[in-house]
Amino acid sequence: MLKVENVNVYYGAIHALKDVSIQVNEGEIVTLIGANGAGKTTLLKTLSGLLTPKTGTITFLGKDITGIHAPEIVKSGLIHCPEGRRVFANLSVEENLELGAYLRKDREVKEDMEQIYSRFPRLRERKRQQAGTLSGGEQQMLAIGRALMGRPKLLLLDEPSMGLAPILVQEIFNIIQEINQSGTTVLLVEQNANQALKIANRAYVLETGKIVLSGAANVLRASEDVKKAYLGA
Repeated sequence: MLKVENVNVYYGAIHALKDVSIQVNEGEIVTLIGANGAGKTTLLKTLSGLLTPKTGTITFLGKDITGIHAPEIVKSGLIHCPEGRRVFANLSVEENLELGAYLRKDREVKEDMEQIYSRFPRLRERKRQQAGTLSGGEQQMLAIGRALMGRPKLLLLDEPSMGLAPILVQEIFNIIQEINQSGTTVLLVEQNANQALKIANRAYVLETGKIVLSGAANVLRASEDVKKAYLGA
């Protein structure tokens, strides 16, 4: 579904991504783990068209999308749920969800919104409430729901558990699995490496802009090097 080959990204003179190559197959959850500053968010921004690689190619569903503007990438079915939730604080929950479907022309937007409310009952209870007044967990649910309103074929999730209480972290990971089981492929960036490796099919480890390890998630989770560096063992 997604193939990234030898991508290099710079912030001015800073070489942020160095010959990064990854692959995501249809139906998978693939997780990308690494320390803060490793380049994980930079990679997701590059995939979604917010940054342009200096060299390398990005192919999605057989089409080269390298350097294509973000709205065109969204239309193709690759949708980014960013770090920090980024909800529209002064708009209502429902208005935020409607904006998730802003490129759609079909007549099933209301039907999809009902599905979001069924998946996230707390959003239904607060649909007239300003998004900025929601709790952190509710804002994360809204951010994921807004992304789902675009009908993603591939959902990029950046740090969905960041800043949440442990009980909500588990709920968010359960939701990610449900989204995947309903047919959406997921590329997950997550600081909680242990939880991410539990639900993922495959994983990549990014260090200072380079992929240093890759493989089946359960194999990496059992690796002593990964345990020491990322799992607190």
